[in-house]
Amino acid sequence: MSKKFLIFIPIVIVIGIVVYFTVFQPDEVLTPSINSFEECVSADYPVMESYPRQCKTPDGRSFTEDIGNELEKIDLIRVNNPRPNQIIQSPILIKGEARGYWFFEATFPIKLINENGEVIVQHYAQAKDDWMTEDFVSFEVELNFEIINTQKGTLILEKSNPSDLPENYDKLRIPVILEKAEKLLQTIKLYYYNPDLDKDETDNVLCSKKGLVAVERKIPVTKTLIQDTIKLLLLGELTNKEKDQGITTEYPLTGFSLKGASLKEGSLMLEFNDPNNKTIGGSCRIGILWFQIEATAKQFPQIQEVKFMSEDLFQP
Repeated sequence: MSKKFLIFIPIVIVIGIVVYFTVFQPDEVLTPSINSFEECVSADYPVMESYPRQCKTPDGRSFTEDIGNELEKIDLIRVNNPRPNQIIQSPILIKGEARGYWFFEATFPIKLINENGEVIVQHYAQAKDDWMTEDFVSFEVELNFEIINTQKGTLILEKSNPSDLPENYDKLRIPVILEKAEKLLQTIKLYYYNPDLDKDETDNVLCSKKGLVAVERKIPVTKTLIQDTIKLLLLGELTNKEKDQGITTEYPLTGFSLKGASLKEGSLMLEFNDPNNKTIGGSCRIGILWFQIEATAKQFPQIQEVKFMSEDLFQP
């Protein structure tokens, strides 16, 4: 082997190394920027199962989970539900126990704030036992709230302070995750009228219940489902397809609205507002208007009869 060849080999190796590190050098591995416990956990760094939990980064930094001031107030007030950083939806039942002197007249204020510090809802927790004691007393309260999107929030349970003196003020802070609840929907029927189904052999309209036609709608499940259903009927919102099928209604009537409802032993009493007397005039017309309300209400099995308050309504 010639001396020239032996000299050439190391030169080629050196050139290869230079080319590799200048042209084919792999991108530098970037360490993610970590500034909070949540970011540390998201980066899959180890979490110590202490309370509160701690997460450590490879460079030795440590981040502690925010659990509010629960440990500081544990001898004054304790919350069993929800726990710090728990995901909650509306409605949320808050349960716990507090010293008797945290209450005043068996209540204390509680509020839920969003990630911007704005109050979403506020209410009063109610003692379940005698609050005139220094021992722990059970309490609970249900909060209903609406949010646009999932976000961080904070529950604030304030000590009752009737004196309004700053030195008597105290609170428990619990961080939570507010999750938008998907509303439960229920299919209901609205009864409207099709005159083509309500004729005799001579083609005369009978103005009877034979012409009633049910259309289906989906509405949120609420504690006032019957009232919500009747209110939707009174809007008279028919689709183009339903209109093409000959289904009609005089609803909505200007100014006519449901004011209230009460159900007792199968009898539903309805109270309406009719400032413009739109439910007066024409026995056929009035009968059909009332039949629609009655049939819509009676779809609910707990209702056997339907009455209305005020003799001035639905008069021919």
